[in-house]
Amino acid sequence: MSIDPIIAISASGAGYLIGSLPFGYLVAKANGVDIFSVGSRNPGATNVKRCVSKKAGNIVFLLDALKGFVATAWPMLLAGESFHYGLLGLVFVVLGHSFSLFTKFRGGKGVATMLGGVVALMYGAALVGVLVWLAVFYTSRYVSLASICLAISLPITNLIAGVPSTLTWVSLALAVLVIVRHKDNIARLLRGEENKFSKK
Repeated sequence: MSIDPIIAISASGAGYLIGSLPFGYLVAKANGVDIFSVGSRNPGATNVKRCVSKKAGNIVFLLDALKGFVATAWPMLLAGESFHYGLLGLVFVVLGHSFSLFTKFRGGKGVATMLGGVVALMYGAALVGVLVWLAVFYTSRYVSLASICLAISLPITNLIAGVPSTLTWVSLALAVLVIVRHKDNIARLLRGEENKFSKK
């Protein structure tokens, strides 16, 4: 198929800008907390939930997932049946979230945003990923480990399902990005020093 460069550039640029919206920082700031100076210093939903409140963390998760869904879905609605523009939106919204233009290129680890985009583009893999996350989290209580396993499950599910290879390769690239963004968590897991998310 031929790629329309205008739609491709628009999907990429809009994806990055949407991803850059620092909802974790803004929600925490509205509650009087600088999320970059507390806890893990990460503006993701988990750190907001730990350092601000459960409600604030849930709001951040939903907003981060929503921006992933919107950035992935709108190019496909505009371009009809092609999923390639949605892939561009997905890749760049995750990059924008991880390296936000508005917070000096600091950002979250991209899991909620990636999941929102995957729901729009690969809903079967998204469902399996959520089930994997729930299983790992409720047996280990490690959010980081559950998130890494979710990301790893995406390319595996796509490979088994026989979806177009482009989807599998992109989901693999996103899984690698998520793993790299969790490198400090992985080091703490190996040392037995990672914080578990326990009920209060």
